[in-house]
Amino acid sequence: MNNQHTTQTLNYYNQNAAQFSDSTQSLDFASVQDKFLSFLQPQAHILDFGCGPGRDTKYFLSHGCSTDAIDGSEEFCRIASEYAGIPVKQMLFQEMNASEEYDGIWACSSILHSTYDDLKDILKKLARALKKEGILYASFKYGDFEGMRNGRYFIDMTEDKLQRILQETDVFQIKEKWISSDVRPGRDDEKWMNMILVKKNCI
Repeated sequence: MNNQHTTQTLNYYNQNAAQFSDSTQSLDFASVQDKFLSFLQPQAHILDFGCGPGRDTKYFLSHGCSTDAIDGSEEFCRIASEYAGIPVKQMLFQEMNASEEYDGIWACSSILHSTYDDLKDILKKLARALKKEGILYASFKYGDFEGMRNGRYFIDMTEDKLQRILQETDVFQIKEKWISSDVRPGRDDEKWMNMILVKKNCI
């Protein structure tokens, strides 16, 4: 991501971390979390990639998964570490360099803060970090928009854009994708694209 976009987005989250935590930590997201877990073996090794305040990290730990968590926001790392009870590493998406380490990677509302070109590189890094036939969950706001919105950089996603980026990167194939409404109160008119992707055997 452009350094200016990265800085602006991380500044937004650092400045609004407490408010964001209050509005998301207690949300019931179990239907999606459980769908992701259904593709993994018990006690799978999971990476929460852009963990925010730690809601999902705590859920996966409570379900017996070995879970690592990273986020680019210093404040989110502090809050998530305290909430989930594990050290959360502060790291930018582009700094990911793991190799065949994880059974599953959870990227909930996180890699949507990337430019299109950076997202292609990130997907390749995530595929490299997954074991053979590893699973990636990712979610994006549904639409065509790309740019700064409400103090953060977003890339929204459509079916056509998803197909294009998967063809260009050639590291994942779709297992499932679906459109859902925002689970936050008063925002059910906002739509999200969710996807379960599997690492291609050729990687």
